[in-house]
Amino acid sequence: MSNTIEVTETHHEPSPNKGTIINTIFRVCDITGFKVDLRAEKLIRVNAVAAVVSLLLAVVAAILLVFTRYQPVHLLPAEWYYRLVTFHGLNALIFWIIFFEIAGLYFGSTVILNTRFCAPKLGWVGFILMVLGLVMSNYMILIGKADVMLTSYTPLKAHPLYYLGVILFAVGALIGVILFFGNLMIARREKTYGDSLPLVAYGLMTAAIIAVITLATGAIIYIPTFLWSLGLVQNIDPAMYKLIWWGLGHSSQQINVAAMVSIWYMVSFLAVGGTSINERISRTAFVLYILFICLASAHHLLTDPGVSSAWKVWNTSYAMYLAVLASMIHAFAVPSSFESAQRRWGYNKGLFEWLSKAPWGNPAFSSIILAVIGFGFIGGTTGVIFGMEQTNIIVHNTIAIPGHFKGTVVIGTTLTFMGITYYLIPLIFRRKIVGMGWAKWQPWLFFIGIALLSISMIVLGQLGVPRRHWDATFSGGPFTYNFNPAVDFFWTLMMLGGSLAFISVIIWIGIVVTSVFFGPRVNGPQDMQLKISPLAPPAKSHKGFEAPGTLVLTLIFLLVFLALFFLNWKWLAATWNVK
Repeated sequence: MSNTIEVTETHHEPSPNKGTIINTIFRVCDITGFKVDLRAEKLIRVNAVAAVVSLLLAVVAAILLVFTRYQPVHLLPAEWYYRLVTFHGLNALIFWIIFFEIAGLYFGSTVILNTRFCAPKLGWVGFILMVLGLVMSNYMILIGKADVMLTSYTPLKAHPLYYLGVILFAVGALIGVILFFGNLMIARREKTYGDSLPLVAYGLMTAAIIAVITLATGAIIYIPTFLWSLGLVQNIDPAMYKLIWWGLGHSSQQINVAAMVSIWYMVSFLAVGGTSINERISRTAFVLYILFICLASAHHLLTDPGVSSAWKVWNTSYAMYLAVLASMIHAFAVPSSFESAQRRWGYNKGLFEWLSKAPWGNPAFSSIILAVIGFGFIGGTTGVIFGMEQTNIIVHNTIAIPGHFKGTVVIGTTLTFMGITYYLIPLIFRRKIVGMGWAKWQPWLFFIGIALLSISMIVLGQLGVPRRHWDATFSGGPFTYNFNPAVDFFWTLMMLGGSLAFISVIIWIGIVVTSVFFGPRVNGPQDMQLKISPLAPPAKSHKGFEAPGTLVLTLIFLLVFLALFFLNWKWLAATWNVK
């Protein structure tokens, strides 16, 4: 059975002079029934491949950094340690994630909406600019011309080509975001979806709006800095640079959050036929992200004298709390969509049969559930605690902070992106997953590894171990500091966690590369290893609460959060002799 039906559609675009005829070739997916613009499909593929390459670069640097921070090994000299901190940060937090997000934006705005791609040639321009930016920036870092770390705070100065690379990448990404909105306009005009955007596309639109704000902020600071590196601008005020840069640095992670949550809803639908039990509330939570999540970056600036106390307090309290409220809504809505669907499929015994009978053999499903757990219990709780002014001033320059965002960006975003590839490979690349047995275990191995790494770093930070420091023991320095004996244990635990995570990523990359290039062709629904669930049937009755198990799990999460909240205050007060 053929898996591709080529359909040529002719669109007449009105113009002042004459109509323009556009021929678009689609394939009709015999698994989902969606129309797939073949031009969009190619762009989705190349951006996804670039994302995987970026992740490989990031994790190679990461394992070298782990064994350098692990003091008994202390692998790299100081010069290469700081160089790879820059390299790892740029490839992990920027290149890997944004390449994947651009692929997701194209998928969400064309395939999900059954519409054509608005400007494929411009899409290729954006992709080429992003690749050039990646190559230029990475090359400058590796030859020692950009030892400025990810933040590149002035007066540290990199080679102009480093800044130009970042700018080119950002311009390419911005083109991708603009094309996303263009695709939405076409879909709306041609009425390829119902009265409102599907929730997944709505969430991706949220990510795109935040991306525009983020990239605009980046342009405001990186273009003058580029001119400064060329000698065309005499001075860049460090305080001004830091303030504006965090409008880019922190907001960029919020693009990830919106995209990540969108995928959570999509996997719920694909795996068990689940939908949000209150879609209006879920959409409201996305709006709260747009309004408040970009503002909550003051915890990076609390010691800066140029920022007013009122602004700091407002950002680390009200703005942050409203952004957290949005995440709490999603943290309840996503598991409840699983539970509601499972109960409608007949798994109604007790509070948790829906969970015990869930499709745990589906690596996409397990990735999402583990991402929700890690993002909430590790990244989320520490984010709120460390984001508050009083605690942040104490821990901000410790290794606890990168430990926190290992829980958000790595367990949350990266594991989510890994998970959805198990659906995208057969649907977009039309290949079977090679090594499905390994794929079922890969999310668990990654979760355990990053959880150990993250928790160890958080504890080490609370015990006073500094961040971004080649030699945490200060050997040869004019002063000495005797750490708590527990530090040695958690150093070892961090190394073991990082090693497990590295192995897991290599397994995932091996599965992805082998599947994409050598996997058997998918010739129809019968070849789908991960079955796509139909929409769950309507509930037979509406007695009681629709998702009681999720309610109990939410209450457990809140109790854990409160316990950690007060424990951190007590621990930090004791450790740092705060009276």
